[in-house]
This record gives sequence, structure tokens and C-alpha cells, in this order.
Amino acid sequence: MVSVTQQSVEPSGAPEPSEPETGPAPSGRLGFVVFITAAAALGGFLFGYDSSVINGAVSGIQEKFGVGDGVTGLIVSSALLGSAVGAALAGRFADRYGRITVMKAGALLFAVSAIGSMLPFSAWDLAFWRVLGGAAIGIASVIAPTYIAEVAPTQYRGRLASFQQAAIVLGIAISQLVNWLLADAAGGDTRGHLLGLEAWQWMLGICVVPAAVYFALASTIPESPRFLIAADRLDEARAVLADIEGRGSDTEARIAEIRGLIDSDHRPRFRDLLGGRFGLLPIVWVGIGLSVFQQLVGINVIFYYSSILWQSVGIDQSDSLLISFIGSVINILGTVIAILLVDRIGRKPLALIGSAGMALALGACAWAFSSATGSGDDVTLPDLQGTVALIAANAFVLFFALSWGVVVWVMLGEMFPNRIRAAALSVAASAQWIANWAITVSFPALSRWSLSATYLAYAVFAALSIVFVARFMKETKGVRLEDMG
Repeated sequence: MVSVTQQSVEPSGAPEPSEPETGPAPSGRLGFVVFITAAAALGGFLFGYDSSVINGAVSGIQEKFGVGDGVTGLIVSSALLGSAVGAALAGRFADRYGRITVMKAGALLFAVSAIGSMLPFSAWDLAFWRVLGGAAIGIASVIAPTYIAEVAPTQYRGRLASFQQAAIVLGIAISQLVNWLLADAAGGDTRGHLLGLEAWQWMLGICVVPAAVYFALASTIPESPRFLIAADRLDEARAVLADIEGRGSDTEARIAEIRGLIDSDHRPRFRDLLGGRFGLLPIVWVGIGLSVFQQLVGINVIFYYSSILWQSVGIDQSDSLLISFIGSVINILGTVIAILLVDRIGRKPLALIGSAGMALALGACAWAFSSATGSGDDVTLPDLQGTVALIAANAFVLFFALSWGVVVWVMLGEMFPNRIRAAALSVAASAQWIANWAITVSFPALSRWSLSATYLAYAVFAALSIVFVARFMKETKGVRLEDMG
């Protein structure tokens, strides 16, 4: 699963103006900033956890409600529709009510969705609770990186902002581990019973625990000084700035500086993006292309459906969930590699490496799945092809994580001129949600028709992304945001 807001976005819709460097924060103050940043990033953990926990529950849901591939796809993808709504509304609410209030609201939505998903009356009832949880995902995808950007000292902002992406991939990994442990405790069957409920119900309901932790931590961290100044709550802003930057800092100068930046903000409008040959500016189309290709390679199929994917080729439920957990650990490893390399070798080379690796891995998957024998739920792969499928699927996750998983959001945060950055990023992110939904809702039916052909299509998109990057993507490494254009 991919985070949709690794870069910070002003919730008001305005691009974040550049701020002058300040001196290094005292070690005590930096420790405090790290704490509040980590607390805010827990929203990213919930983002990753809730969006991928459905993976382990899919087979149990299908059996419990007797639903086919079409309804299954709608249930799994329904959260994405809620995510689009939550992301669209989070910024407006954050400007009106504050970042902390919106964090708490997101945590409550997570908790309510978890309990509702745990105790559904029907498949459509479950879909409703998933939409509600998706709205919380959308909120977390916007508010956490925004808050982090507003409280982090400038010289540490990049490293602290990476907490969000790290939390997302950690949430994905923990959800897969919990799914496997619950299924194993229930006898290797997601419909096995634990304390009166089926294992898949516990998978969806246990998200209430990190949601409660998120709410508790959000209640202990300070409001963003930028919001406090915008709301004319200057005494509170002085106290927060003193806590973040140290008691010896010139808080009055910082308040004047932030107020000046707020007053000079320009709220981008959609019409600012118009003017190209095909309606939108060329740079906006490039951003949309990067977002769409990121999803068309099928990465979220791995995080949403990998358990039933492996079951469909003869691996039992418990082992399929363990394989899914291993894949999410590889996702963490790839993300760490990307964070280490993106500023060293550049965005474009990393994207090209990832595209080539993904195309080869997906092609290998397509070849392996073409040898599947049997039908329905009784499908097997020969030993060689089964081994190739496992290795290739995890190689695909690794190549995606070390490239497109991080590079796309770095690019979207950097590539647009200041005057259109936030508006263009919003359009590109919306395109990504839509592409994500399309891939997610279509996979069950497509895989039933031909798993090999489905993966071959993803491989073709990965190969086409090489051409797209080589021709249209410009390197942004070392280029100041003010010089983008």
C-alpha cells in the first residue's frame, strides 16, 4: 500500500512558503519535537494498518457472507472512496478547528469503524464501516504530514517528515503479523473462533487499540503554532514555539515571520492549472501520470489481496498470511533503501531502476501463474513455478518500495511551481486514489478470469513507466523549490 501524502501539504490548499534556516535545536528540545512528531505520525501507522488489514480478512468475509468476486472487490475498495472524501475535507476542518482536533476526530472514526467492521450484519453493512474507516485514512494522510511540517525545525524537517512514511509501512507490516497470529491461534482458519468471534472479525476489530493510543497521544501534544497564529491565539503560540525552539529563542520574531508568511499565502485555484494543449499544464499531466503509473503496476493488489492470491495457488490460509507479513517486512526494507538513496543518486535514476525491476518481477509472476492447474479454490502451481512466484512477488514489492513508493511523493512535493504546487498535488493525489480504486475493485474478477494475464498487464504498465519517466520526468535533485517551473 502506498501512502498518498508523504510530502506535506498545507491544509488550506496553499503551498508552504520557504522559511529561513534556524539554528540547531537544543538536544532537549529536539527530543520533544521527535516525540510530538512520532505521536502525529501514528496517524500514518493507522493509515497503513487499516488500509491493509483487510488482506487477511478477505477469505473469511467471502465465506461468511457468500459473496462473489465483484462484491469482494467493492468491499475491499470501499475504504478508498472514503479516503478521497476524508482527504478532501481534512484540510478545511483543520484550518477551522485545528490540527489536534482533526487528529482526534480521525482517531474516533478509526475506532468506530473498527468496532463496526468487527460486528457487521451483512456485506453491505461491512462496506459502510470500511468507507467510514477510509475517511479516517484520508484524514490521517493529510493531517499528520501537515502537522509535522509545521512543528519541525527547518533543518530537521526532511528527516522528521520521513516518520510518516515509515509509520505507514510499519502499520502495513504489523497488520499482516497480527492477521497471521490471529489465524494461527484460530487453527489456521480465518473463520476459526476466538472468544466467541471469528478470526477475521478480530483482525478488523483490533484496530481500535492503536486508534485509542493515537487519540491519547494526540491529546498530549501541542497545537501547531501556525494554526494558533492564524487563529490569533498568540499566547499559546508563544508557549509552543518556546517548547519547540527553546526558551532562549526569539518567539516574537518567529510569530511575526509566520504571520507574514500566512498573510502572503496564495490559495491556488483549479483554473491556475489550465493552459496546456490538453487542458491542463504539461507539468500537471506529468504529475498525474506519475500518480497513475504508481497504481497501475498493481502494488496494492499485493497489500490488499496477497493472502487470497497465495491461497488461490494452493497455499493454506496460515502460510499465506505469513507470506504476506514477509512481504510487508520487505516493503519496510525497500522504503529505508529509498530514503537513503533518493538524495544521493536522484529521483529519476531511482524511478528507472524500480520500473525495470518491477517489469521483470511482474513478468516472472505472469509466467509462473500461467502454469497453474485446477479450478476454483482447488488450484496448484508446480514446485518450480511456485518458488518463482514467491520470489518474484517479493522482488516486485522490494523494487516498488525502493523507488516508486517514495519517489512519486517526493516528486509531487517538489516538481510543481510554487504558485500551483498545492492545487496540482491535490489533482495528482485524486488521480492516484481513483487509479487505486480501479485496480483494487477489478482484481478479484480479473484474477478469476486469468491470474497470469492480469499480472502480465501490470508488467506492461511497469514497462511503459520506463518510457514515461525517461521522456517526461525531470530530475529535481538539488533544485530549490523556488526555482521549479
